[in-house]
Amino acid sequence: MKHFTLPKDGGLIEKGLPKGVLHSKESIVTEIFPDSTQASLVIAEHLIEVINNFKAANPGKNFRLGLTTGASPVSLYRWLWRFCTEGRFSFENVEVYSIDEYYPVVADPHTSGRNRNLFTELLDKVEIDRNNIHIPYADIPQEKISEFCAEYEKKVRDLDFLIMGVGELGQVGFNETPAQGTSKTRCVRLSYKSRKRQARNFAGDMSVTPEHCITIGINTMMSAKEIVLMSWGEAKADAVKAVSEGPENPSCPASLLQKHPNITLYVDETAASLLSRVTCPWVVGPCEWTPKFIRKAVVWLAQEVKKPILKLTLNDYLENYLGELIERHGPFDKININVFNDLQHTITGWPGGKPNADDSTRPVKSNPFPKKVLIFSPHPDDDVISMGGTFIRLAEQGHDVHVAYETSGNVAVHDDVVLQMMDAAYQLGMADKFAEVQALVDSKVVGQPEPRQLLDIKGAIRRSEARGAVRSFGLNDNTNAHFLNLPFYESGGIKKNPRTQADVDIIKALIMQIKPDQIYMAGDLADPHGTHRVCTEAALEAVEQLKDEGQKWLDNTNIWLYRGAWMEWELGRVDMAVPLSPDELIKKRHAIFRHLSQKDIVPFPGDDPREFWQRAEERTQNTARLYDELGMAEYQAIEVFVKLC
Repeated sequence: MKHFTLPKDGGLIEKGLPKGVLHSKESIVTEIFPDSTQASLVIAEHLIEVINNFKAANPGKNFRLGLTTGASPVSLYRWLWRFCTEGRFSFENVEVYSIDEYYPVVADPHTSGRNRNLFTELLDKVEIDRNNIHIPYADIPQEKISEFCAEYEKKVRDLDFLIMGVGELGQVGFNETPAQGTSKTRCVRLSYKSRKRQARNFAGDMSVTPEHCITIGINTMMSAKEIVLMSWGEAKADAVKAVSEGPENPSCPASLLQKHPNITLYVDETAASLLSRVTCPWVVGPCEWTPKFIRKAVVWLAQEVKKPILKLTLNDYLENYLGELIERHGPFDKININVFNDLQHTITGWPGGKPNADDSTRPVKSNPFPKKVLIFSPHPDDDVISMGGTFIRLAEQGHDVHVAYETSGNVAVHDDVVLQMMDAAYQLGMADKFAEVQALVDSKVVGQPEPRQLLDIKGAIRRSEARGAVRSFGLNDNTNAHFLNLPFYESGGIKKNPRTQADVDIIKALIMQIKPDQIYMAGDLADPHGTHRVCTEAALEAVEQLKDEGQKWLDNTNIWLYRGAWMEWELGRVDMAVPLSPDELIKKRHAIFRHLSQKDIVPFPGDDPREFWQRAEERTQNTARLYDELGMAEYQAIEVFVKLC
């Protein structure tokens, strides 16, 4: 299955650029790859080369390898297992040391501990001497924990190779802020934020999430001969920026590794999105200046010097490394006007195209009108949260709008919401199912999938909410709302099943049924294994397969990508901006309110406690403010989209 990355349009010309220049802004050499799978392949190939060279030079001696826990290394572990099966290397004479583990581990660490992925994705599949596996698993009394950590510290120092993931706040292992460069292996108390993140591994139940863990320290890490750091997904972009380009800072633990003589940071394109060679590559080296890339540079410059586009001066360009742009595409005032017009032409109140209008500078063609529109919504509320205003416009302007809810969203419904619904049914004189459902809730086992009957009820609740939102737009919820229930999602827990052709086939059937002129999809790339990304990749795969099967009409179907409640497209990349009036913003809010099970208590809020409608409104109002500051008209809010094809 293919991994989705955004298409490139201009940028830094890396071919022939000296490594010293390419990495000139970085305190840790940072290698950028299209996705985590490709990056993990390069790490795996480098590691087996190092191991094989070590074994050739040191026959009979053990290679000492430190490995990270969590989700970041899963792709790497799969590559290593594959290379073992292909005979490219083996774990014979390799000692494996884990960098951390919960304390105490409530069950077998193979299945419920922090090291679960290390075992299930790698160690349980390869031939390795079990005496060569070292996990800081301390099922011992508290009074003996310091002695255990001191012994583990002796074992884990001076590793030959150490691989670690970088967390969203720059954590490595469980070294949290403020980190100490002198820290060694020890037992630490987890912060509240860390426990909330780790609760995902315990079915979201904070009551059974460990309060302590054992972790190797920064000083321990620095003793390794070579260190590889890895970080995937847009949610880690701030941390990657701080680790790669920022100063050493106890508030970003991984940055304390910058002085290591042999360290490399591997990231995917989304995690690298804030690095200088991505945000402003002209400060690093020569660039390919496409129209979209010129707009990116000018928008960056205007925001950097805090001026509208049409007030930018020659000195503004020259003093901010944009002399090359002036030399190739100047004069500067011509660039200003061209970019201003280009950005202004992204704005439209007609996301489906304006009938009988000159569409030469509009983002959407006038014909056909009305259009058949298909909106893919990963969860049952992403459509209204992410593009509710545009959805309303499309419906009110007479287009045949369909929305496909790709997953049931059942795990995001709290048990007490289910019980309240059952009680309401009873109070209305319907069958009394409260005690029966209460028994289902009580039968749940932490870490195990929820009972299917309970999940079905939760899925029904979310379907009814989505149908209510669709009706609020004046659409027929029986004919225009489609619930796909993609199989990959139906694991019954937070961790989902792999995406398969079965998911793609369901989407293909719907596309063939509707034959849309416009398709909207989620463009969120924050989590490389998250639901939004999986749904979008499945939908794109469906479109590609249909084209390969001879469905040529899809060549005229435009695909638009929207963002979620957390992030927004950078203005340099935007292809369509749909302004919302104050009244339309209220309509969008009310549509979000239809999702009562997600109201007030956000099931998976991350570090942002606000409700979805609050995040969505702040995001779209901020986008309107940015357009205003660049010299465009002032709007209440703006939803923006990137055109994929």
